[in-house]
Amino acid sequence: MGFSIRIKKVLPLDDMVLSVEFENGISKLYDVKQLIPGFPIYERLRNRALFNLVHVDCSGCAVAWNEDIDISELELWEGGI
Repeated sequence: MGFSIRIKKVLPLDDMVLSVEFENGISKLYDVKQLIPGFPIYERLRNRALFNLVHVDCSGCAVAWNEDIDISELELWEGGI
């Protein structure tokens, strides 16, 4: 069975944190900095102009900044607080 909680809305906050609202009404904060040690591509998001481009992608299954950088709904759900 696949993960089925979709992302409804995402907002970029200070210090590389995302506010993510899911379709079930639950909101979580996700610190993107935690990904940098394992995935250096996220280092590029320290550029505030790029970080602010975040949007909900693929019908709520991810958030993305461009074709190279995205985060799945499962990671946001499990890694968010």
